[in-house]
Amino acid sequence: MAKFTKKDALLYHSEGRPGKIQVIPTKPHSTQRDLALAYSPGVAEPCLEIEKNKDDAYKYTAKGNLVAVISNSTAVLGLGDLGAVAGKPVMEGKGLLFKIFGDIDVFDIELDTKDIDRFVETVKIIAPTFGGINLEDIKAPECFEIEKRLKEELDIPVMHDDQHGTAIISSAAMVNALELAGKKFEDVKLVVSGAGAAAMACTNLLMSLGVKKSNVVMCDSKGVINDKRTDLNEYKKKYITKRKINTLEEAVKNADIFFGLSVKGILTKEMVKTMAKNPIVFAMANPDPEISYEDAIDARDDIIMATGRSDYPNQVNNVLGFPFIFRGALDVRATTINEEMKKAAVYALAELAKEDVPEEVSNAYNTKHLTYGKNYLIPKPLDPRLITRVSPAVAKAAADSGVARNPIKDFEKYKEQLQERIGTGNKLIRKIYTQAKINPKKLIFADAENYNVLRAAEICIHENIASPILLGRKDKILSITKEYKLDDLLKSAEIIDPYAPEERERRQKYAQFFYEKRYRKGIRFKDANEKMYNRNYFGAMMIEHGEADAFVTGYATKYKEAVKPILEVIRCNQNIEHIAGMYIVVTDNKPLFFADTTINKRPSAQALVDTTLTVTRTIKWLGEKPVVAMLSYSNFGSSRTGSPERVREAVKILHKEHPEIIIDGEMQANFALNTELRDKYYPFSKLKGKNVNTLIFPNLSSGNISYKLMQEIGGAEVIGPILCGIKRPIHIVQLGASVREIVNMAAIAVVDAQNPPSNYIY
Repeated sequence: MAKFTKKDALLYHSEGRPGKIQVIPTKPHSTQRDLALAYSPGVAEPCLEIEKNKDDAYKYTAKGNLVAVISNSTAVLGLGDLGAVAGKPVMEGKGLLFKIFGDIDVFDIELDTKDIDRFVETVKIIAPTFGGINLEDIKAPECFEIEKRLKEELDIPVMHDDQHGTAIISSAAMVNALELAGKKFEDVKLVVSGAGAAAMACTNLLMSLGVKKSNVVMCDSKGVINDKRTDLNEYKKKYITKRKINTLEEAVKNADIFFGLSVKGILTKEMVKTMAKNPIVFAMANPDPEISYEDAIDARDDIIMATGRSDYPNQVNNVLGFPFIFRGALDVRATTINEEMKKAAVYALAELAKEDVPEEVSNAYNTKHLTYGKNYLIPKPLDPRLITRVSPAVAKAAADSGVARNPIKDFEKYKEQLQERIGTGNKLIRKIYTQAKINPKKLIFADAENYNVLRAAEICIHENIASPILLGRKDKILSITKEYKLDDLLKSAEIIDPYAPEERERRQKYAQFFYEKRYRKGIRFKDANEKMYNRNYFGAMMIEHGEADAFVTGYATKYKEAVKPILEVIRCNQNIEHIAGMYIVVTDNKPLFFADTTINKRPSAQALVDTTLTVTRTIKWLGEKPVVAMLSYSNFGSSRTGSPERVREAVKILHKEHPEIIIDGEMQANFALNTELRDKYYPFSKLKGKNVNTLIFPNLSSGNISYKLMQEIGGAEVIGPILCGIKRPIHIVQLGASVREIVNMAAIAVVDAQNPPSNYIY
């Protein structure tokens, strides 16, 4: 699980624009005519159309893609009743997840009332604004009544995700768990630990899938819900068992399923040992489950286990459900989210887990064998297929059950539209972090006498990205860690002081190596020895000698000065004579790769070829498929001299010697990025029908200027520069980089180290 400090969390929510979401105009608004159309008098026309037909609100406004995340914050995460405004960060966070996974816009609304009637009436009054209502963090039993009444009285989808989200995801995992255990819903004995909103919703859905009520035992903090209890509310009474038992320990004996939505440590190894053959244990309390994963699998080798944690197999994560369920419901203008739609989501998730897992998903979790089985019951949150499986299933179920006002007619086209909605930009960053965490590496930080570098190193420990090695004066590093209380860094990181007397022997070894490598290039042993006091030479030597896995530098050094030691110590990849710098430019819908942005000022045709080869290899180990355009100020021979000529020659070489690379040029940037325009005017291009994601610039100036314009004017997040073509995983951040930029580069360096290029032949 991710670890962070209180300061980290507060800074994340407060730095820059406070909060996590904003409203962005979707129509032109720069001229007086634009404003007249947007507001008065032009806005009168759609108003009059909607007055005649209220469904036209879906045509002329954002209603059809707008969900309200509504709460009174009486059950915020594990924090309890915090008061309406204190729950706002959670509701904003839910809005962020809706957007990045389902491309659904959200207004978060915090209601300062615990009165059910006032809550329901308020939501009814504001409901015309929205296409759907997501209820969140409302305590039981009030949440049951609120959801029930709103579903009865509104004609738009309403769902309390704390109940039904968990129910849908866990039920999908249960479908597959039972199949693997050789059991059927109608036969199993189910024990539920917890009697809150989520537990009841999960139990209800499992019963709708076939579990018999007579085979269900539910326990709350006081024991089994049975007919002896006199303290039960009307909701708990529905789950009274006729069995003569009182404790969880008695309940789990010979049970097929333990379903936990309660508290840490309530299920023991001894209890698990008393369960039936092939027991299924879903311990979903967060952050610590009812029984630890280690204890559960130690107790029984035939167990099938799921938790709510990301660091163990089979994470029950609501993000697998709500964005895609609402997406499907909104797209057919459903009047409700009914049982048929929930079941459709359950079976869609269960079936997706049985399909071959795309390479990009396996790579993201650093496994070559991610296949359906005990350790893979439900899809991973980063699986890009979720939206094209779950949302269509929900949309179809809505139509089949008669609650869709605008049924989908062409599902194949709908799936294409869904894929275009979500893009891949932010997913790439998440994928890099996920892959880094699977196989962390020993990572050197060269400029460790600086707070930003040390803070980034500590985050790498918290995120389990890397084991840091800190280069710098030990007293300075210790002083900063003490001042800023970076205690976890001191516990886990190794500090190496290249200046220290105790490092003399290592410096001598490195100097001898460097001297033997470069004595015919004017280097004397004395010069080599002096260079080993430089952190960049010292760190590069550590990498070259296999004493660490990856190296990040550049924070306190100009780029040119940081790259020189690396080039003198480390060789280029095989069959490559030129290295290159590449930036990832993360736009709203996809990542773009810009190269060369840092190294080659006026590249020859061969340098452009080498840049393309090494950049495309890097993009592949990042998990993307490069589609490359070589840029120029001309298109396909319209200019016969200068840089266009070099670009044409490079393309000619690549087409002949590397036909596996999807590339063409020379072309102007607008033709490269506008597929329709390119196909219309240059239908002969090898890029016909393809979306370009990689831009090779004709010189350093154009590449460098372009990524900075995207960053400052285009609002894109820029990650890099990634050093491509070096035989070892060494990367250089920008001078004075932020903590986030350093951590991003650290994750990339670790993934680079997981994909050694030493045997790669271009």
